[in-house]
Amino acid sequence: MPILHKDMTLCISLSARPSNNGTRFHNYLYDLLDLNWIYKAFAPTDLGQAIAGIRGLGIRGCAVSMPYKEDVIALVDEMDASAKAIDSVNTIVNTDGHLKAYNTDYTAIEQLLKSNAVPTGHSVLVQGAGGMAKATIAALRDAGFTDVTVIARNENAGRPLAEQYGFGWRAALDGGTADLIINVTPIGMQGGPEADALSFPEETIAAAKVVFDVVALPAETPLIQAARAAGKPVITGAEVATIQALEQFVLYTGVRPTDEQVRAAEEFTRAQ
Repeated sequence: MPILHKDMTLCISLSARPSNNGTRFHNYLYDLLDLNWIYKAFAPTDLGQAIAGIRGLGIRGCAVSMPYKEDVIALVDEMDASAKAIDSVNTIVNTDGHLKAYNTDYTAIEQLLKSNAVPTGHSVLVQGAGGMAKATIAALRDAGFTDVTVIARNENAGRPLAEQYGFGWRAALDGGTADLIINVTPIGMQGGPEADALSFPEETIAAAKVVFDVVALPAETPLIQAARAAGKPVITGAEVATIQALEQFVLYTGVRPTDEQVRAAEEFTRAQ
């Protein structure tokens, strides 16, 4: 890592529980590509002040994680179609004080469903109704999935989200099963109150054909560990994190690394 100086370009991330994933991924690529940039993660104590700081200090880019993906909407100047379509933001790009919001989570989910050849005829259970759930449900709809049920205790969030995309809603799983199960809640997240919990019961995992957890840290969440033990194909949050971070990197820098460079950055990130 080069010594800091006044001409370096700064990018940041905002999260309630920051990890080193984005920091390691972006800084590795900055160094590899000889870019005079640096990336730092923050846990803001005041979101409004943090966004004002991006504008006022000329910070080039900002990744936005839970629970701020919807709250930042009122604080930016422009919404890209990727964020506006689902009312959820995970990326802010600052161009001369103009803050434009994007969502690269959608891109990551879309690519992973396709690259893993998940049949669109599969029935789907999506647990969660926050910003990441919006990206996931929109990607499912756009990919052609039709038998999707949103599981969310908060009816005011879960039912409208499901109905917006023509899907069903339930407040609780109640023994339900599906071919594809997706966790988009913080259950299983390192450092959280439910870090050791399973986001789906074992019988639901056993009945699934594909298990998907968007939680990126740890890469092997309790859900992913249980699915592997049951012999199920899995899609991990670490994979989501790599793709969405790559698209953020391109938005910030205008540079698209090669596949080999991205794999090297991903390996470096996971080696922490």
